[in-house]
Amino acid sequence: MKVLVIGSGGREHCLVWKLAQSASVDKIYCAPGNGGTDLIAENVDISVMAIDKLLEFALENKIDLTVVGPELPLVNGIVDRFQEKGLKVFGPTKDLALLEGSKVFAKEAMQRFKIPTADFAVFDDSVKAKEYIAQKGIPIVIKADGLAAGKGVIVCNTVNEALGAVDLIMEEKIFGRAGNKIVVEECLEGEEVSLLLFTDGESIVPLVSSQDHKRALDGDQGPNTGGMGAYAPAPMLNDGFLKRINDQVCRPLVDGLNKEGTPYKGLLYVGLMMQDGQPKVLEFNVRFGDPETQAILPKLKSDLADLMLKTIDGKLTNVHLEWDDRYCVCVVLACAGYPGNSQKGGVIEGLDEFKDLEDVYLFHAATKKQIEDGTESIVSNGGRVLNLVGLGQTVHGAQNKVYSAVKNVKFEGMQYRHDIGNKALQLPK
Repeated sequence: MKVLVIGSGGREHCLVWKLAQSASVDKIYCAPGNGGTDLIAENVDISVMAIDKLLEFALENKIDLTVVGPELPLVNGIVDRFQEKGLKVFGPTKDLALLEGSKVFAKEAMQRFKIPTADFAVFDDSVKAKEYIAQKGIPIVIKADGLAAGKGVIVCNTVNEALGAVDLIMEEKIFGRAGNKIVVEECLEGEEVSLLLFTDGESIVPLVSSQDHKRALDGDQGPNTGGMGAYAPAPMLNDGFLKRINDQVCRPLVDGLNKEGTPYKGLLYVGLMMQDGQPKVLEFNVRFGDPETQAILPKLKSDLADLMLKTIDGKLTNVHLEWDDRYCVCVVLACAGYPGNSQKGGVIEGLDEFKDLEDVYLFHAATKKQIEDGTESIVSNGGRVLNLVGLGQTVHGAQNKVYSAVKNVKFEGMQYRHDIGNKALQLPK
């Protein structure tokens, strides 16, 4: 079987790595890929947003399965285009990708299906939004409706901050058209956790839980990022909590969409706030999380390609996944300046040190191959450069594995958090 993975981050390297373990997979392409995917797949120089070119490539090369990593091509209808040509593609259609592409669409779906979430109101008029904020008080959260590269959510602790956020999004258009509408919602407090699941529109197959670390610096300080690390599983999500999430969130959404004649097929990411033992949905994503995927898939023993095909074909009934019972910790190594303007081009040293390390994995993110004066090297190419992953019988064991491995890597301006996984030691079990 020939597989095409679309994307260029650590998530995509991890997906390629896991798919390559399938006995049914003979060849993997990655578009555009990175310095790591190039080692186990054939990189194809096509942008994730060049849907026509990706479709042409898939047809010409008789691709049997296409796996879409990032959200933008999903929101722009890549699945619909591939399906029209009879190609098997893993991910939701354009209409359902709005669960991530439009916060208004997602919140209204939660309201329609009685899924617990923060109280909210939707506005396309900044004056009315400000009147509502003055009435509700603070803290309060202002969200741009559309995709904003993970930066469209502003938590406001003063009324002036909230009013300023409305102006930034709706008047100054700092997120462009994504800010034509906004969601104003109550600020939830508690512990954030993530649950990813496969669904074929009827059956639900959950993956192990995980917890991301969004802030750039230790102790959850500094600016928000795309994620500086993750661990799996999250101890607080015991069997009782997982059943509650399934009964109150996952099942109502999947069944509700199915009854409306729009069954969701693919991977669904549920971002949750656990508040006083109750789950409330913060967001839905319509693809694998990054870096959560890098902490989850190394624990998966089941065949990922087979799981994806069964999802597409509506055959997830009675599917039960096999898991490594150890903990997994993923640490992101980023460039200087991230999450702002990131330094690029530094040669990465120490990559060969990982070949013989047991229970440690290296996934490339923003890297590329460079050849100068006949010498080949891997250089940094953006914000989040590498993901290091360690497995251990305990959280401490997994941390020791991964942080010992971090010492092998060097590139100019390298930064990372030193406390990934510490929350697992503090959460109630």
